[in-house]
Amino acid sequence: MNATLRQAVRECSALSDQGTENFAQILGRLIAAGVERYHADLTRAEKIYYWPDGTSEQVANAPVTGEAAADFSAAGVEVAVRAAQAGTIKYEEFCERAVRAGCVGYHVHIVGKRVVYYGRSGDSHVEWFPGARA
Repeated sequence: MNATLRQAVRECSALSDQGTENFAQILGRLIAAGVERYHADLTRAEKIYYWPDGTSEQVANAPVTGEAAADFSAAGVEVAVRAAQAGTIKYEEFCERAVRAGCVGYHVHIVGKRVVYYGRSGDSHVEWFPGARA
């Protein structure tokens, strides 16, 4: 993997943390960089980006305030997603709300056009990209 691609995902993580670009904008950047998928670990405050050739890049993120609830609330995660999609909250608050709903991480599948949010016990919730169908 070259330095340009590493820099691209680092910029995406920073822009998310700063709240200067939304998910759709970040997704466009990642697609342009050839990223296939990524994993966000809200507990460890890091993301790992994956390319189709098997290479990956780990990037530290701003820590999320609060401890994940023991019980996973798919409805709580969905409310946080809708607020972020509507632009009423930025990424930092989205993460805080998701953690309060028991989410400890999520997998973004760019090719599959979905995000899988999961809790401490393995419970999960799938959100399709806007316009994608289940």
